[in-house]
Amino acid sequence: MRASEIREIFLKFFEKAGHTRVASSSLIPFGDLTLYFTNAGMVQFKDVFLGAEKRATTRATTSQKCMRVSGKHNDLENVGHTPRHHTFFEMLGNFSFGDYFKEEAIAFAWEFLTKTLKLPKEKLIITVYEKDDDAGKLWLKHVSKDQIFRLGEKDNFWSMGDTGPCGPCSEILWDFGSGKITKKDLESDRFMEIWNLVFMQFNRGADGVMTPLPKPSVDTGMGLERLACVLQGKKNNWETDLFTPIIESIERVTKQKHDASQENAVAMRVIADHVRAASFLIADGLLPSNEGRDYVLRRILRRAIRYGRKLGMHKPFFAAVAETVMKEMGSAYPELLQHKEIVVKVLTNEEERFLETLDRGLNILEEEFKQLQKAKQSIVPGEIVFKLYDTYGFPKDLTELIAREKKIDLDEKGFEEAMQKQRERARKAWKGSGSFKVEPVYQTLRLGGLKTEFVGYEKESDIGEILGLLKEGKKIEYAKKGERIQLIVNRTPFYAEGGGQVGDTGIGLTEDIELEILDTQKPFPDLFVHDVKVVEGEISVKDRVNLEIDRERRQKIRCNHTATHLLHAALRQILGGHVKQAGSYLDDQYLRFDFSHFEAITDKQLADIEDLVNKVISKNIPVKVEVLPYKEAIAKGALAFFGEKYGDVVRLIQIPDFSIELCGGTHTASTGEIGLIKIVKERSVANGVRRIEAVSGFAAQEFVRGREFLLKEENQRGIETEKQRQKEKEEKSKRMQAALKNADDLLKKIKEIHGVKVLAVQVLVADAGELREVADAYKQKMGSGIVALGADTGGKVALIIMITPDLTKKYSAGNLMKQLAPLVGGTGGGRPDMAQGGGPEIANLPKVFKRLEELL
Repeated sequence: MRASEIREIFLKFFEKAGHTRVASSSLIPFGDLTLYFTNAGMVQFKDVFLGAEKRATTRATTSQKCMRVSGKHNDLENVGHTPRHHTFFEMLGNFSFGDYFKEEAIAFAWEFLTKTLKLPKEKLIITVYEKDDDAGKLWLKHVSKDQIFRLGEKDNFWSMGDTGPCGPCSEILWDFGSGKITKKDLESDRFMEIWNLVFMQFNRGADGVMTPLPKPSVDTGMGLERLACVLQGKKNNWETDLFTPIIESIERVTKQKHDASQENAVAMRVIADHVRAASFLIADGLLPSNEGRDYVLRRILRRAIRYGRKLGMHKPFFAAVAETVMKEMGSAYPELLQHKEIVVKVLTNEEERFLETLDRGLNILEEEFKQLQKAKQSIVPGEIVFKLYDTYGFPKDLTELIAREKKIDLDEKGFEEAMQKQRERARKAWKGSGSFKVEPVYQTLRLGGLKTEFVGYEKESDIGEILGLLKEGKKIEYAKKGERIQLIVNRTPFYAEGGGQVGDTGIGLTEDIELEILDTQKPFPDLFVHDVKVVEGEISVKDRVNLEIDRERRQKIRCNHTATHLLHAALRQILGGHVKQAGSYLDDQYLRFDFSHFEAITDKQLADIEDLVNKVISKNIPVKVEVLPYKEAIAKGALAFFGEKYGDVVRLIQIPDFSIELCGGTHTASTGEIGLIKIVKERSVANGVRRIEAVSGFAAQEFVRGREFLLKEENQRGIETEKQRQKEKEEKSKRMQAALKNADDLLKKIKEIHGVKVLAVQVLVADAGELREVADAYKQKMGSGIVALGADTGGKVALIIMITPDLTKKYSAGNLMKQLAPLVGGTGGGRPDMAQGGGPEIANLPKVFKRLEELL
């Protein structure tokens, strides 16, 4: 039975049992600051378990893509070395949201395994939480007493993280062996956990205190890789059809065999796991970098590159492996195929970049190993580990992996000290999903039932009843003039910041109250928080306030948001389908759009992008807005933006025949409202990520007008400069004519010294350049001799000596100048036939000519 069949049989079984099939959520848990990655099937239902979100169904089933890179079962270093450690895996699950509980969950699991899949009952072992007597009794209906083992909190009490929903669990294990079983045996490779039934009874707060959930629920998780291993009769997950096609593709491209050696097997398993995980992470919006989740992606890719080197690979090859991943898994996870181009480009780009520095880094490490060996030491200094990270891009765990192969440790403390500044910067940069931090008070309010209805798509003003007032993170009952507070109402026309769009501003009014609304945020999708200054009066909870947005500002924001969609579509048309949003920001002043692209954009491409957008604007195409099921929207070709969390029903923004995206922001009614878009800046912001900044509407007109003004100023300066140059040219011409006109008179001042003609006089020129031209003209007229000229060039002396070729063997202009220039307080020198010099002492110029005669 292929894994794809197992997945479908599981989902259909629970659909038949009244469960709604729900699509896998993103590996990026948007809006959840407590997690780096979606690590379990229940993550997308967390708010449902908390009672803060209502869904149409009380039963759900999913095949959820999950990512774990640390923890009890998912240490990155173990991947490839053990039968079932993976970074990326699929979790099959069924969920009850206050519907059925332990009895039904246990019965469903047993029926599916023993009746649907027909697994032998005697090979299934059950563990229950030692204090969970209910589960223990319920299991006795299905298995014998000697198949049930009670374990402690470490093994049989489940929680998603340090905080959140949690409860006792019951695990179903598969027995690969036979014979008598003890508790200790359960920790051996003879047993493999295949299904975990979590009975969600509590919510653990930040203080560690557990409170009962509003309704006890069920969350189950079964690893598809493990179930496939059992059903396909294999001893480890790598032999299942989830991995064999990928490993076969690695064999083809590396021309190595998986079973040639243990080293080959480990390398191919690591590459298969890591490229599979990376393909999904990139498809969900991540790009390799040195911060946050993106750094995890970089780490696993660089580990895989290093294992590729062990297989003799010195060129990029991940693209071919990823093609197999997409072929095998694209039907179940269409986002892989939708983002195929960007997945391939990112993988290849990261390989190329790291391969450039890999050898240099390996050489440094090898040299360090030799030095340690000589010194009989076994710890790589922290500064070396840091240098490899900072200069050559080696993640610490990669250096650790290479060192471990040599039985050498790392200086962890030294590395941490060297890394402290980078870690501080990364901590400041890390913002989880990108949403602002959710304060505990908002959690409390939401669990208390406070909700806001957003009416801003249809209305620009509305009356809202005040549900809550907050000040400095605490609830208050009223607020007076001059106070800065947060306001929560039952309905609002104010858009809360999200999807790159800033929150609305405006006013709130009653007969006695005036509020200035400075910003709008939403800690949860259905809880809007207005940042307010009380300008006049006193407000209290339950007051009704007329809320009115700043209409002019909203219109500018609308224009920029629709312009962003046009820009995205144009980028994809001009640069290629690999272009994918990597972040955005837009307000009433400008828009900023970050996107995946791997080379500088040419001036022509930028012009083409801008022209294409403005062409669509000029057509005044109506902007079509639809609210429809997520699956339908994706089927229509909609692009889902990175950083957004989408529900079952989504809002589709379409500019027919040009752009189609999922978006919760506010938009113009037609493209013509934008008026004009002007790109003002384009640059790189990270490897593989570029940024365009643009303005639209009146701001674009102002930008163009500003450019026109600058051009006019520049043209005027150019005209004035040209006039000045012409004037200087004319003045120079007059001086030169005058100097040459006087040549005959000056030549009368030639003296003969030892039979050599010498002309040493002061002339009227503007600078050293003109002095040279005059000297050259005099030399030509003399035929044979020495010309020595001096001039006052604006407060300092310029000197020149020229000697005709027939005399350079006897006299050197350079040597003469070295002796003459100091007389005017300066220096000079040159060739035998020509030398220049000068100095500040104009009054001493006659001494120069006198000394020249003496020297000659």
